[in-house]
Amino acid sequence: MHQIITAKLKLIASPEQFEALRHTQLAYRDALNAVSCYAFEQGKTSSVTRMHKGMYAKLRARYHLPSQLACSVERQVAATYKGLWTKLKKNAEHRRAKITKKRFKGLDQPPHYSSPTVQYTYERDYTFQRDSRVSVGTLNGRISVAYQGYNKHIALIREGVRIGDAKLWYDWPKKQFYLLVSLSIEVPDPTPAHLQEVVGVDVGIRYLAVTSTATGKASFHPGKRVRHQANHYARLRKRLQQKGTRGAKRRLRRIEQRERRLKLQANHTIAKQIVEQHPHTLLGLEHLTDIRERTKRRKRKRKKNGEGTEPVSAKARKANRAYSQWSFAELHTLISYKAALAGSFAIKADADYTSQACPMCGHTAGANRPGKGLFFVCQHCHYTLHADLVGARNITMRTLLVRHDWVRTGCLSIIPDASDNEAKAARLRRYAELRWSPEVNQPSGL
Repeated sequence: MHQIITAKLKLIASPEQFEALRHTQLAYRDALNAVSCYAFEQGKTSSVTRMHKGMYAKLRARYHLPSQLACSVERQVAATYKGLWTKLKKNAEHRRAKITKKRFKGLDQPPHYSSPTVQYTYERDYTFQRDSRVSVGTLNGRISVAYQGYNKHIALIREGVRIGDAKLWYDWPKKQFYLLVSLSIEVPDPTPAHLQEVVGVDVGIRYLAVTSTATGKASFHPGKRVRHQANHYARLRKRLQQKGTRGAKRRLRRIEQRERRLKLQANHTIAKQIVEQHPHTLLGLEHLTDIRERTKRRKRKRKKNGEGTEPVSAKARKANRAYSQWSFAELHTLISYKAALAGSFAIKADADYTSQACPMCGHTAGANRPGKGLFFVCQHCHYTLHADLVGARNITMRTLLVRHDWVRTGCLSIIPDASDNEAKAARLRRYAELRWSPEVNQPSGL
């Protein structure tokens, strides 16, 4: 099994090389926008062949891009349009199901590219050389640039690890170029005998992650400090944008991406702690889809005359922003790749009713979470526990069930099939039969 990681290499470029790389980036960005407008005029097409026939000669003549970079531009724009078409179809399904009333507007105008990041193909646009140097393509041919990086990543490159595509990224505040190289590392295939322990991970806002083992051992990773600091940056950015002065814009440039880096660091720290606390473990993560739509607080109808709606409160708007901007998928991705490198393995389990189902008696109801607070109180057996810990225990039991099927059939279901309604209904019926027992200490005992 292969695990993809990214090596961040700092390029030590001379002034002439710096200018060559910068001109290549800007030309690449202008080419992306030109191809994007062409694809929009051609019926918002996502066909690489169609873009190639209409724009390849222009990309070579007007923007002076090498042949491989011109092809990379077309592939990148095609991937963007494919993603937008997927979102449009999904939005149409949600509108038919009355999940949302908003219309997807991503294809109302051509996608605009503002980041001057260049996509490089290994052994065509860039190659590694001796003495920690890399040869990268520019508008005027190849240049050899020295690089620095994390010692372990450099060692992997020298040992001949499988190297993939790379991105030439420019850090504007530091005026520094970086080459982000994807490396494919060989890791051993997971086996049930190797992964004896099972751990469920529940993610949220008040507690960014809560874990539970099959024996009931739990760990909490609070997010209050990080959430408050992220809210501070959001409020500061909003005030500066409303002010709009030159000083405010300079301040915006200084603090840009701080909220993003803050959340990335928090997710990285939590993922590292979870993986280090549970070595050689089968980690169960929630299969979260449409999290923004499902957690969004909407306007309520007026009770007196039934006409119109009540505006969303400031508290609800704050909650919507927190849920929509926190990166649950990023935390899952970090846990997955760190687990694979540490000898563990992460899978996805259905997230339906994990915070509403009682792990002791199986009673499932929204009333089990009074006021959607931090405590879970079963309305049937009166079992009381921290709500996030209940979710983690339910995920643990579902992961145990997946491991049981893995031992019995020899096949591991990494991600549940959410498209087959009948199969999902059958899984939910099996989940309803699960009961939490503190005496369970072996995964195979389920």
